[in-house]
Amino acid sequence: MIAYLGYTQSPENLTYWRTGYGYEVDAIIGNGRIAIEIKSTDEVKSRHLRGLKAFQEDFPAVRAIIVSLDKYPRVMNGVEIIPAEQFLKALWNSEII
Repeated sequence: MIAYLGYTQSPENLTYWRTGYGYEVDAIIGNGRIAIEIKSTDEVKSRHLRGLKAFQEDFPAVRAIIVSLDKYPRVMNGVEIIPAEQFLKALWNSEII
């Protein structure tokens, strides 16, 4: 994501988010416009959504994404789950940011 933002000269900021309660999100693009959590699991479960769901409480319009080793893309409780290879292709095709 850092390389993509640099190569495309995007004005978007890349940050992370963490609460005092321990919820966190790996990558925040812009001012809460896109939130991305990266998981090394083969199958995202509901427990993996906790950080993104907490972030959505403060930023309800966020595009919430989990990048994982899942085989197929899907949506779980309003969170997009995208396999890593598909995510990278979509990122570089300007379909994420």
